[in-house]
Amino acid sequence: QVQLVESGGGSVQAGGSLTLSCAVSRSDYSSVSMGWFRQVPEKEREGIAAIDRDGSASYADSVKGRFTISKDDAKKTLFLQMNNLKPEDTAMYYCAASYLLYCSGGYCYRGEEIYWGQGTQVTVSS
Repeated sequence: QVQLVESGGGSVQAGGSLTLSCAVSRSDYSSVSMGWFRQVPEKEREGIAAIDRDGSASYADSVKGRFTISKDDAKKTLFLQMNNLKPEDTAMYYCAASYLLYCSGGYCYRGEEIYWGQGTQVTVSS
């Protein structure tokens, strides 16, 4: 059974930092790409960062230069370091696992088969 469990969300002032974590329980962990998405009410879920099985990272333009995706394969844990947070970063953040997940040209793309965590809320106040 696939499980992805996020943690680390919370409230922070603009300009602050947060680190999200995602513990992954998958037998095929070494074969999938991982990523982070975010969603605000009444809008589509937006991909913001991806990392492939070899550790190559890619980002959406909205977070490039401010957010860093990384993973610890030994602990099967995905991270998202978020710096210089802005009020527009306020959203529910989800980690995801998929055989097809990457960012290119400023946008992130995913395959139809994707597994989601339950989400963790990030709120940035001005």
